[in-house]
Amino acid sequence: MPYQPPPELAGLTLDEIAEQVAARKLPPVEEWRPESTGDSHMRIAADGTWYHDGGPITRHAMVRAFSGLVTRDDDGRHWLVTPFEKLSIEVEDAAFMATDVVRRGGDLAFRLNTDELIVAGPDNPLRAAGEIEAPAIYLAVRRGCEARLNRSTWQQLAEIALSEGDGRTVASQGETFPLLPR
Repeated sequence: MPYQPPPELAGLTLDEIAEQVAARKLPPVEEWRPESTGDSHMRIAADGTWYHDGGPITRHAMVRAFSGLVTRDDDGRHWLVTPFEKLSIEVEDAAFMATDVVRRGGDLAFRLNTDELIVAGPDNPLRAAGEIEAPAIYLAVRRGCEARLNRSTWQQLAEIALSEGDGRTVASQGETFPLLPR
């Protein structure tokens, strides 16, 4: 079946966003205990482009499939986990990129470069890093992995913060998140 991208985030209601979040069936990576480890020869560049053996992976469906297998351990190393192998994967910055954000019903919904939707909140907090002059905002995705907000998404989030207050924080699912590093 050919890959069908979801509709634009701006056109979705909160119920439609929640439905898409719930519909994403991820493999039970946490339950797998592969005995073999190795190197996947894969790299995720800082701009979110996936590479294998030095060449970009151009099939979006492949990137989307692999993204469901990525984990990050307590030492900050990223792994591609299958039932049979645990393969290292080089990640230059974050495993995902957040490419869009919208405010719906008091919550912030983000679209990732894998077309997944993540709602910021207690389970998926936002984190400000970097310097005050050049902040970087990250969204917790799953299994220790994060999405870095790309420039336009950071701008969208800043506009939301300015329209709702002093521009220094945003709230979603009852949690308040700083937009500037401390």
